[in-house]
Amino acid sequence: MAILDKINQENDIKKLNEQELGLLAEEIRQFLIEHISETGGHLASNLGAVELTMALHLFCNLPKDKIIWDVGHQSYTHKILTGRKDEFNSLRQFGGLSGFPKRSESECDCFNTGHSSTSISAGLGFAEAREVRGEDYKVISVIGDGAFTGGMAFEGLNNASRMKTNFMIVLNDNKMSISENVGGFSTHLAALRTAEAYQDLKSGVHTSLSKLPYGERVIRRIQRTKSSLKQLFIPGMIFENMGVTYLGPVDGHNIEDMLRIFKEAAKVNGAVVVHVLTEKGKGYEPAELFPAKFHGTSAFQIETGEPVKKKVKADYTDVFSSMIRKIGQEDPDVVTITAAMADGTGLKRFRKEFPDRFFDVGIAEEHAVTFAAGLAASGLKPVFAVYSSFLQRAFDQVLHDVCLQKLPVTFAVDRAGLVGADGETHQGIFDLSYLNIIPGMTIMAPKNKWELAAMLRFAVNYQGPVALRYPRGQAYEGLKKYHQKIRWGKSEKIYDESQIALFAAGSMVETAVGVHDILKEKGYDCTLVNVRFIKPIDEEMLCAAAREHLLIVTMEENVLIGGYGMAAADVLKRHGIDTKVLNIGIEDRFVEHGSVDELRKMLGIDKESVARRVIEAYESI
Repeated sequence: MAILDKINQENDIKKLNEQELGLLAEEIRQFLIEHISETGGHLASNLGAVELTMALHLFCNLPKDKIIWDVGHQSYTHKILTGRKDEFNSLRQFGGLSGFPKRSESECDCFNTGHSSTSISAGLGFAEAREVRGEDYKVISVIGDGAFTGGMAFEGLNNASRMKTNFMIVLNDNKMSISENVGGFSTHLAALRTAEAYQDLKSGVHTSLSKLPYGERVIRRIQRTKSSLKQLFIPGMIFENMGVTYLGPVDGHNIEDMLRIFKEAAKVNGAVVVHVLTEKGKGYEPAELFPAKFHGTSAFQIETGEPVKKKVKADYTDVFSSMIRKIGQEDPDVVTITAAMADGTGLKRFRKEFPDRFFDVGIAEEHAVTFAAGLAASGLKPVFAVYSSFLQRAFDQVLHDVCLQKLPVTFAVDRAGLVGADGETHQGIFDLSYLNIIPGMTIMAPKNKWELAAMLRFAVNYQGPVALRYPRGQAYEGLKKYHQKIRWGKSEKIYDESQIALFAAGSMVETAVGVHDILKEKGYDCTLVNVRFIKPIDEEMLCAAAREHLLIVTMEENVLIGGYGMAAADVLKRHGIDTKVLNIGIEDRFVEHGSVDELRKMLGIDKESVARRVIEAYESI
């Protein structure tokens, strides 16, 4: 009988003996490799956190005790140990198991996560609530070293330093976030890992004192005071200087050692950081060799690690990658910025060719935007490549530091629209709305790969802030012959007919072509306009179309509230035009995980659903 078969609900792990625990770790790794090779998902981070998760589950009593996972992409073992292993065939699939912690999925998931650097703040909330209500349970925030490059982690840590009761922060240090870590904190952790003299001395002092009467009391006093031995051997210890006790580092693949240090940490009356060293991708050689590649992976062949489906055509990120490098060759003032996503956003080529003009600021989107503003104010042309769902973390900086000063920063907004399997926390369906309300912001969306290249060239030379949004996935290659010159605030007419006018933004142009064809088959004439500029709206073309057609249909892969459609309807109202308007977009909701095609159909924004709604609207006039 497999050891994993004995794990059917939370706390079952506590029934295993030491030998069984070792076998369980091996079985979990094999389980993860086999299932993620079929469904895709976050592999390297989960392989590295197997023993750490097991130790936490042995130490805690779930669901009473609270484990808050930072980002949460490393919580797969946690899901297995809490009775969800039989659901892994549906991992990240429509209606199936989420790839992140989800409160609606299990009582053992106490807090939803999906973005970085939030766990300390959330954990502190749990810890303070425990004290307010007079309850008794452990609170443990598990945060990766990469997440510590995010400012919110330090805000939480600063606040946690005032705690007078136990709050444990487990720092899972695998030397990486998604890509390799950057910055001063990464350097600081590297020094901690290699401080052998300090570690040897600490071990010797601990052994000697433990043999003396009251020795344990002295040890605890030493651990809690800022003037402890580590201050002598590692000056400026960042955690201790902030008033947070530091323990470690400890081997994150040795369950016994981790349990020992967790028990020590639980004795601290205050916030305590336990520094755990793990190996990202442990147990699967391709993931050990290329951890960034296997951070988030599609289905792959276990024997080789190669994708099951190899990419044949370029996706939008590839197009951006090629074009930004070409623009960089032509213009020495162009610089690029990423928030720990050089590979994911397509800046790897630019970094290789222009290392002095490429900046990775770590998982720190707020800083990235204001940093870009400083570069722009100094006369450079910064391009910040960022996923849509991550840019929303820097809304205040976009508004105050870039747009208020009308600075020429280009936001290359990748993964705009539905992204699929990562679910609610990663869908890029809000950027049109939150950028649309900012004065002075220009928002563009390309219909195909050639238009993305042209728009990027336009954006880096425009004297003001520009957001260029493009979707995840294969770049559309249709409508190649339609390539009017990009002019600020002007749309592009694709088909000029009558009755119905479709105004489609970005990725929805491809859908609109399908809608146009369906309508033509059913006997309806249909004009198609490629919006190009969500802001400013081409009021001239919109109003002219409204006067010449019986129905205006706006199409966007964004929530309707605050999006292009509502703005277009407002334009017509201001001009006194009462032509019927149908807004196609995403209703006021968060969108779960599933394939993009499944989600579009569910949301009613696929070509068949849109065509049906258009006909219903037209026939009701």
